[in-house]
Amino acid sequence: MKIATFNVNGVKTRLAHLLRWLEKEQPDVACLQELKALDEGFPAAAIRDAGYGALWKGQRSWNGVAILARGQQPVEIRRALPGDEADDQSRYLEAAVDGVIVGCLYLPNGNPQPGPKFDYKLAWFERLNAHAATLVDSEHPVVLCGDYNVVPTDADIYNPRSWRKDALLQPESRACWERLLAQGWTDAIRHLHPDEPVYTFWDYFRQHWQRNAGLRIDHLLLNRKLAPGLRAAGVDTWVRGEEKASDHAPAWVEFDVAKAAAPSRSRRS
Repeated sequence: MKIATFNVNGVKTRLAHLLRWLEKEQPDVACLQELKALDEGFPAAAIRDAGYGALWKGQRSWNGVAILARGQQPVEIRRALPGDEADDQSRYLEAAVDGVIVGCLYLPNGNPQPGPKFDYKLAWFERLNAHAATLVDSEHPVVLCGDYNVVPTDADIYNPRSWRKDALLQPESRACWERLLAQGWTDAIRHLHPDEPVYTFWDYFRQHWQRNAGLRIDHLLLNRKLAPGLRAAGVDTWVRGEEKASDHAPAWVEFDVAKAAAPSRSRRS
């Protein structure tokens, strides 16, 4: 099974890019972020014609998340991250596909910092960590994937010097990430590529793509049930090289579902 995450940076603007990627790479599940479209503006028909069922939660001008499943309809679990009923930003969607729980997230950027946007980023991150703690030991395989808007370490960026004041590299952001991993999640890409530079985002400015001056901010985390089945993980960098592409490239993981232990039967207490 192959699950991918892709910040499309405008699903209507870059629909052709999305459809080409789906046709070429054929992920079984694709989690999308930054739709930048209302629910009624989501291109459901075109995606259905490409062979994918979809769940989505849009928002005008920014945010928005979606989960696509090849040849089937994802089964919705939740449409928002728990912990703040007043939060109306479209940043989290959770569904089941073939027995795997898939969480698609678009964590707040947090810039400029310090300030209210950074405070919201950290508060959202803490809510994510609280929810993740309920899933890491689930009897079902779980993957939490998306644009986390955090560069975990200096090894995940081409040169941290000019980014030191950015919200993506702040010690508070990285501490939230470390607490998340400490629950028992496996960072699939870094687990299989521990020493090599792997990037998922290249800014539009200063020829970052042409110079491979990238950042790794799109992540796929596997819970304890799913991690034993991990086979491969990587980034479809060719998508970033397309004309008028998103500034992100899709990141993906492949795993053997059979090696993820089946849920045990519930026992009486």
